[in-house]
Parts: sequence; C-alpha cells; structure tokens
Amino acid sequence: MKISEKATAESGIVGTMREGVLAQKFLLTGKNGSPNNYLLNVGRTGAGGWTAPRHRHNFDQIRYVLRGNYPYAKGRSMPEGWVGYFPESVHYGPQDRPEGLEMVVCQFGGASGHGFLSVEEREAANIELAKIGEFKNGIFTYYDESGKRHNQDGSEACFEKAMGRKPTYSRPRYDDLIMMNPSNYEWISTEDTGVFRKDLGSFTERNTGVGFIRLEADATYHDRSRDSIELLFISQGRVEVGGQEYGPHSAFELTPEDGCVRFAAREETEVFRIKLPKF
Repeated sequence: MKISEKATAESGIVGTMREGVLAQKFLLTGKNGSPNNYLLNVGRTGAGGWTAPRHRHNFDQIRYVLRGNYPYAKGRSMPEGWVGYFPESVHYGPQDRPEGLEMVVCQFGGASGHGFLSVEEREAANIELAKIGEFKNGIFTYYDESGKRHNQDGSEACFEKAMGRKPTYSRPRYDDLIMMNPSNYEWISTEDTGVFRKDLGSFTERNTGVGFIRLEADATYHDRSRDSIELLFISQGRVEVGGQEYGPHSAFELTPEDGCVRFAAREETEVFRIKLPKF
C-alpha cells in the first residue's frame, strides 16, 4: 500500500505544451512501462486560466470537480461535484479553464494497453521539443530542414518525442465522454456497519470503475479484496489506517497483494474511489 498527503506531496507546473498555468499536487503514481501506469493528482488553475485545443489521448482519464465549473468542450461543462470518464481515443475540448478551478484527475493506461507517459517523461520530451520549435495555443510548430512549417497537437508531439513513434489510437469504445452527477445516485449499505457505497459506473471489458464510499463517524470500512489497483482519495473527513490518521486530500494505492486494509473513521468521511483496469 502507498499513502500520500496533499500537504507533503510533490508539486509541479505541468502541461508546458498548453497555454496558462496548471499547478498540481502529484499524489500517487504508477509504474512506468506498465499498461495501467497512472498519475493521481489534484490540480488548480492559476491566474489567467488554462486553455487547450480540441484533442484526444491514447489513455483514459477520470476527473472529479472539487471546486468551480470545468468547461471541457464548447458549450459543455462539468459542475462542481460531478465526475467524468474521458475514454481513450475520444475527442474533447477546446478547454478554457477558469482561475481557481480545482479537480482530482487520474490519468491512466486504458483498455487498449497503450499505457500512460509519466509527468517526468512528458516534461523531458517537452524540453527537447522547445529546442527545435515552439508551443503556442496547444500546438507545437517547427520547421524542417527545407524550411517547411509543421503544426502538431502538443500532446501528440510530446508522445512522439518521448516514445520515438507516433501515437496510435484504438477504435473508440464510446462515442462521447461520460458525465456523472453523484448527487443523483443512492447510497447503498455494505456488510460493514455504518459504511455505504455509490458505484457510479464500470467501463470497458477491463472493468475500470469509479464511485464513492461514505463512513459514518466511528465506522470501520474493510477494503477486502481487489483484482486490480484501487485508488482512494479522501474528499472530506478523517480516517485511521495502520495507527496513523489521515485527513482530506490524502490518497491511498491498494494492490491485489495488499489484502484486507482497515479504514476507521474518526468523523463522517467520504472517499472517492477509482478502480484501474485489470490486465
């Protein structure tokens, strides 16, 4: 089991291929090169906002809006408290994030097995690209030896530089993003007294999952068994795990090898849960 707290997590400014400032706390990361490598972060849009053109990725994303309103495409947005599943190969954008927008974002390798580039791999590639071209409005522009101008989506240019090949995209499993309003779901009781679940959805043949767990004060949740990596994020409340207390914006990675893990609530607690695809 891995545990991270926002106060002590690594900070960084990411997305140098885009316009604006997006400050992030990198809570948990997976294993580079694995098909379900991942990054779990809390991001906050800085002064002046942050923009990106319409694009797509060869990895999956799950987003949970903590504060503000997230405009993810022209005329479309996610309100505060909503959760979105952004499948690989599905276009979205343009984005124009307002200052102060705060989201939990998990980016991870999708069902196709293309994997996910870590922040370190992406930013190293961007530094090299900046030596031969320019990022502007989400597009990477460079001139070849004959002086011909080339434009490429910044994210795709980054992938190509890091991996030495152009990105490939699986056939989309969904024809659009999937937006979920958790307030319209019911809490379902579990075998642990005082513990309730909201399972928002399960996606693809590899059973990617997302939902919430609520613990009443003094209730104990036993996370018993799992067949893939599970990520838990405390959105409110406090729990005791292994003799230590953890509060809001703490995160936990549980693997199938971790066995049963006990979470004891010190006050009413809500936990955001993501189940990564099984490979």
